[in-house]
Amino acid sequence: MSTSRKVLDLRPGESSVDVKVRVLEVGEPRVVETKRGPRTLSEATVGDETGRVVLVLWGEHAGKLREGDVVELQNAFTTVYRGKVQLNLGNMGRLSETNDEGFVKAEDIPEDMPEAQGDFRPQRRRRDFRGRDEGYRGRPKW
Repeated sequence: MSTSRKVLDLRPGESSVDVKVRVLEVGEPRVVETKRGPRTLSEATVGDETGRVVLVLWGEHAGKLREGDVVELQNAFTTVYRGKVQLNLGNMGRLSETNDEGFVKAEDIPEDMPEAQGDFRPQRRRRDFRGRDEGYRGRPKW
């Protein structure tokens, strides 16, 4: 695993996040309606020596965690829900159980959670019409 992040250092809108965490609580998998149709997810509360975060497991990862496990997440991403940073693991991410030797015990994990600083708004992809005519920018001429 490359450089592992700490929970309290997570910020909104990050991708390619690698983190090692202990599973504190696990929710049941459920199906939700998204823009892309129905998707299966489960939520878990996970943490390290710096704090806790809600982890949303999408698709094949849903339901794969057990309380007390120590896991490494690779290629996770962050979002914001109700002013708090959430960690997400989708189809491009990896989940692997690891040795918990020397890792912080559940009862020693602080209650602190990473917060979205300021007025965070997710970036939307901009679409424009470039290259219609040489040097032309803006709306196409119909």
